[in-house]
Amino acid sequence: MAAKILAIVLAGGEGKRLMPLTADRAKPAVPFGGIYRVIDFVLSNLANAGYLKIVVLTQYKSHSLDRHITKTWRLSNLLGNYVTPVPAQQRLGPRWFAGSADAIYQSLNLVNDEMPDYLIVFGADHIYRMDPAQMMAQHIESGAGVTVAGIRQPRTMADQFGVIEVAGDRRRIRAFREKPGQTQGLPDAPEEIFASMGNYVFSTKLLLEAVEQDSLDATSRHDMGGNIIPMLVERNEACVYDFRDNYVPGSTDRDRGYWRDVGTLDSFYEANMDLIAIHPVFNLYNYEWPIFTGYDPWPPAKFVHGFQERVGRAVGSMVSPGAVISGSLVENSVVSPNVRVHSWAHVAGSVLMEGVDIGRHAVVRNAILDKNVVVEEGTEIGMDSERDRQRFTVSTGGVVVIGKGQRVGPE
Repeated sequence: MAAKILAIVLAGGEGKRLMPLTADRAKPAVPFGGIYRVIDFVLSNLANAGYLKIVVLTQYKSHSLDRHITKTWRLSNLLGNYVTPVPAQQRLGPRWFAGSADAIYQSLNLVNDEMPDYLIVFGADHIYRMDPAQMMAQHIESGAGVTVAGIRQPRTMADQFGVIEVAGDRRRIRAFREKPGQTQGLPDAPEEIFASMGNYVFSTKLLLEAVEQDSLDATSRHDMGGNIIPMLVERNEACVYDFRDNYVPGSTDRDRGYWRDVGTLDSFYEANMDLIAIHPVFNLYNYEWPIFTGYDPWPPAKFVHGFQERVGRAVGSMVSPGAVISGSLVENSVVSPNVRVHSWAHVAGSVLMEGVDIGRHAVVRNAILDKNVVVEEGTEIGMDSERDRQRFTVSTGGVVVIGKGQRVGPE
């Protein structure tokens, strides 16, 4: 008989580095790419691979995330399939999750209900395509207790990741180090490292033993990458899965192996910009491995007015249903549903989330505008960095970010 597999998606992160986009929503619920939410990518990878028993562990500001999952990810229960959000239940006392490992420890009733042979434990805040079934096949074949997905990165970037050091067989993990200043390269590529993707496959019995042991350690941060994986590495139970070996149907040479952690404003902005090239770095138009989502019944996008310079047009951009580009120019931008860009306005290199309204003669450059932001007539955003810093959040890379529902006028 086929192995029984349960997927656990860790979606309880606070997302402080994405403020103000996470002012009243969890990081996995942040809109992305026009019509999606960040969590849709991990859930789509699991669903496309046929893993249809999924629990999503939530904690901070989870209402919009719970609502999105409940409305969008409804599976038929005829065969026992489900995607269900599970908030911190405080089964072990009146306390929140102390870390990702503690989240699993406090949710062991979910595992005991299913009694799976293997557990997939994936993070919820990365943009990528991956077939987890291929990782599962290696895990079962290897006999390891845990398999950690690793993506190759330049060795000079080791201090930005959890680094997986492998033995000579290039599979067994001999050390797991958190953001080391110096580290050895890979046996087959001395100038590369394996960075942990935050995706794990466990043999169930081993994970249950590990999180229970970790719960008794008062000095632990109760973190999967910081505590559980190093524990299992010491026990010689851990192997790496090379993300480079993962093949997703329909992928191109350009977007194969794409993975982005969108945990900062700049990485979030750059990941959106990756979508809009003629040959995109991350291709949403792969119908063999679709990214699933759900949205309201908006009408098609519309481009209106074509008289002299009052021409509604979008160039190098993605425009979502319900958007109206009226006598204005949108360049190299991601436009979400129900956006209005009025006559003689100019939007460039920006991410406009649902319901944004750009007034006449306004200019918006290199910006992220959260839902229902109103930019009044004649307002300029992204044109004067000093003035922008006085009024708005500006990222390290110079991206102007305006929080949900704000009304912005000329000074």
